[in-house]
Amino acid sequence: MSGSLLKKSLTTIVLLLACAGSRADVVDSLLRAFERNADLQAANRLMRIYSEADLCDPITYGNAASKDSLRMEVWYWTGEYYYARQRYQDAVKLAQRALPLLRASNNHDEEADCLNLLAISHIRLSNYDEAATYAKLCYQLDKQSGDPDRMSSSLNTLAGIYVSANQPNEAEQYITKALALTDETKNPQRKAVLLGMASEVYHAMGNDQRALEYADAAYNIEEKLGREDHAKVRMAQKASVLIGLHRYREAQQLLQQVIPAFREKGNLQSLGISCNKMGMALLSLERPAEALPYFREAAQIFRQLHDTYNELHAQKGIYESLWITSPDSARTELDRFNALKDSLYNNATAESLARFKAEFDTDELRMENEAERQSKHRVMVTALVITILLLLLAAAIWYAMRRRNRRQNEINQQLSADIQELREKYRQLQINYDKALVTRHDGGSDPTDIKPADRDFIEQVVNVINEQINNGQADAPSVAARFNMSPFQFRQKLTAITGETPQTFIQIVRMRRARHLLDHNHELTVTQIATLCGYNDTANFTRAFKKSFGLTPSQYQEKQADLTK
Repeated sequence: MSGSLLKKSLTTIVLLLACAGSRADVVDSLLRAFERNADLQAANRLMRIYSEADLCDPITYGNAASKDSLRMEVWYWTGEYYYARQRYQDAVKLAQRALPLLRASNNHDEEADCLNLLAISHIRLSNYDEAATYAKLCYQLDKQSGDPDRMSSSLNTLAGIYVSANQPNEAEQYITKALALTDETKNPQRKAVLLGMASEVYHAMGNDQRALEYADAAYNIEEKLGREDHAKVRMAQKASVLIGLHRYREAQQLLQQVIPAFREKGNLQSLGISCNKMGMALLSLERPAEALPYFREAAQIFRQLHDTYNELHAQKGIYESLWITSPDSARTELDRFNALKDSLYNNATAESLARFKAEFDTDELRMENEAERQSKHRVMVTALVITILLLLLAAAIWYAMRRRNRRQNEINQQLSADIQELREKYRQLQINYDKALVTRHDGGSDPTDIKPADRDFIEQVVNVINEQINNGQADAPSVAARFNMSPFQFRQKLTAITGETPQTFIQIVRMRRARHLLDHNHELTVTQIATLCGYNDTANFTRAFKKSFGLTPSQYQEKQADLTK
């Protein structure tokens, strides 16, 4: 690349930034308007922009939305927007403001998403200590959720931190565990991302043949999914591995395809990384004069993005390219390289990452030991209970067994009849209930204004929830799976229509079912109604009912009896 061509490339980058800047200016202006008083109109305009950018599903907030709720959502999604626009420092600022509100809302999935945003933003800023702290918190929440897709995502972030910090052996354990989890989820998009990270991990470890297999597998998935932009990223990863295998001309050919595409899309992060790789390939082909412009372009991009890690690699390439032709200039660039290296790999960072690993491993071991201890305790308690029961049964076997069996048969017969009757009654009840559920919290709009497709979706959701309650288990991931959605996609769609999270929505269905049974099935006991509503513990059911209606089920029955006298 000649000097004039380099100038033209840099001009192209400036123009791309200017085009992206027009929308960014609108976002910045709307954010300032929102900050003054949590302005509802500004919030809805911002969410439309993020929806058009494919960051989230369309969301419109009503007058009933609290200011804290608006701030939480706007700050978080603006942080996601800034990250997508490679404004990593701004993304960190907004995510840090959203995080306390997300914690207060007790929505652990969205809290984990925010922690992940903070982690990956700090990776881009080469702040590995902060990145590791947030990534650990994110993984702990995702592990509590039991969602293998979310767990594999946070483990992928941890692997990325250690690769960036030049500790690929530590990264391997996280990416290996993540790949095992994603096999359970059957999520090809996640699989492609993890395979790409695995390629980078094994490339950093020097196992380039294995890294090439992972890069090819990731590319094949992206191509099959029709995700052209992501496929270009996988091609760039493959080029890096080919350089490690000394297949420099093949790497150069791949990079010649992806670099113009990254320039056209304004993907500066991928463009800068690919320019670094192109420079490395040309240097290896003993063409330093052609390599130098690519390294300079990469250095300028990463300096602008505050990405010290990748700027360091670009600066090293500049120094090596100049060493043969201009030793004096090379020494100046070497000073710059050493200054960057000292700022990036200081002792504090190394110690903090080592400490984080020790803490993470200790936490994992503690959780495993605790699980083992609880398992042994359960076995002991179970054995003791069985022994006591056997002694009691031996004392009065003929009387207790006959009475127990007779009573159990009566209960089973009654429950079977009740469930069958409820299935017939609930069809009309669900239709009426759908109308109440789709009424948003924005002033009580008429349910008939809801789109027919949304009404059909809600009716299907309620049907699935009731079906799962009848089977003894109803939870958000299981309902989402019935609609071939991830838990995140399902939550976004359901919340946009009803204003409720999936957990709250399921709870509403359970409580409405409980009230219906109390109103129309007076012969049922509270324990039986709890069972029909999916509760194994009557005490938990009583607490949930009182929280919803202000009365215990027994108090509610008494009140209804008084009203009918």
